[in-house]
Amino acid sequence: MSVQLINPGAEVTRRGLALHTTISAAKGLQDVLRSNLGPKGTIKMLVSGAGDIKITKDGNVLLNEMQIQNPTASMIARTATAQDDVCGDGTTSTVLIIGELLKQAERYLVEGLHPRSVTDGFDLAREELSRWIDETALERKIDRELLVEIARCSLATKVVSDFATVLSEIVTDAVLTIQREGQPLDLHMVEIMAMEHRTSKESRLVKGLVLDHGGRHPDMPKKVTDAFILTCNVGLEYEKSEVQAGFFYSNAEQREKLLEAERQAVDDKVNKIIALKKQVCDDSGKGFVVMNQKGIDPNSLDLLAREGILALRRAKRRNMERLTLACGGVAVNSVDNLTPDVLGFAGVVYEQVLGDDKFTFVEEVENPYSCTIMLKGPNRHTIVQVRDAIRDGLRAVKNTIEDGRVLPGAGAFEVGAWKHLQEYSKSVSGKAKIGVLAYGDALLVIPKTLAQNCGFDQQDAIIKLQEEHIKVGLANRG
Repeated sequence: MSVQLINPGAEVTRRGLALHTTISAAKGLQDVLRSNLGPKGTIKMLVSGAGDIKITKDGNVLLNEMQIQNPTASMIARTATAQDDVCGDGTTSTVLIIGELLKQAERYLVEGLHPRSVTDGFDLAREELSRWIDETALERKIDRELLVEIARCSLATKVVSDFATVLSEIVTDAVLTIQREGQPLDLHMVEIMAMEHRTSKESRLVKGLVLDHGGRHPDMPKKVTDAFILTCNVGLEYEKSEVQAGFFYSNAEQREKLLEAERQAVDDKVNKIIALKKQVCDDSGKGFVVMNQKGIDPNSLDLLAREGILALRRAKRRNMERLTLACGGVAVNSVDNLTPDVLGFAGVVYEQVLGDDKFTFVEEVENPYSCTIMLKGPNRHTIVQVRDAIRDGLRAVKNTIEDGRVLPGAGAFEVGAWKHLQEYSKSVSGKAKIGVLAYGDALLVIPKTLAQNCGFDQQDAIIKLQEEHIKVGLANRG
């Protein structure tokens, strides 16, 4: 009654009905995502109010796109999203386990068991499993073969099996490319560039850079081999002064002199770049490329084109930072006192035109610490789906390198955890034992769902797994 006095429009629900509504919301969200789990899971097609279509198996994408009204279901969705933010994967499993925990708890609550007893058992089971995981995790040599298997385990649940095999090697090589001894992995150094062209199986890893623009002069070379690369942030065009200034002239002759002085200032900068090119290239046949973050006017482009220099203007800042990591050299903010030490190097720089879009590839670099995954696909829907999968695969490989330990997948860990909690419950006294057993039974939802999505009988598959697990054990099964 007090709630209604404070807010006459509030809805008051009795304890039993509120509990039933909460558990039903969790089970409803679980049923939506259940068919997504595993490599044989189904793909969902989401259609927005505006008619936009999104095709995905990624639980995180589904939860972000769905319009969830129930507060309990919304809280579960936020929990799963937090799981994705921390680990990069596992959102579907999180939703399934939470729904199953509430479903198992409901079995005992309807018999009169107090929720406090159930949650006490859940807390004991969680703490025991955290300790058991540290003891059971397998110490393996972290080599490329293991990382490819880890990536395939993550990617096979989101894309078709054949493509997952190809993509897992691309993802693994991308992470190994940016790995630096004694420094944390920065996945921002892996750029994902999409090209709506051909099939997704033609995607590849470029140990260098792919820029989404090209040269701005028709006479510039389309391909440069053995290229020196100047990374700069210099305005090769007329720029307004940073302070309020005015120029006054009394006749046309003075105006022409003013324009000539402005033009000469820009030409001097361009001539210094050309002089550096002649110094390092000479007549050796090597090429020269200018990557500029600021603009280059048409006259400057013409001067550079006459010298056979490929120049790109208004490059994105993130590409400028990654360019020096991939090709070497130093980004400069002035053309004064240019030396060969500031130049990077790439074996080949070439331009590819696709419709109205231009792409510039910088490849064959030495010791790159930045790379690009060149993602191809026949349509936008495929590209978006694969991009989400690549993100999860990168995080899986990164987590394995940083942690240095692995656990068996495909439901083997959950069956092992169930067996361990069965043994642990014998040492727990009181009603909390029921919560421990319920926690273990809830974990079995993962192997049950995997079996169901593969077309097997749930109960038959789980019984065979449990029997085999008791005979062999978790470590040997892994």
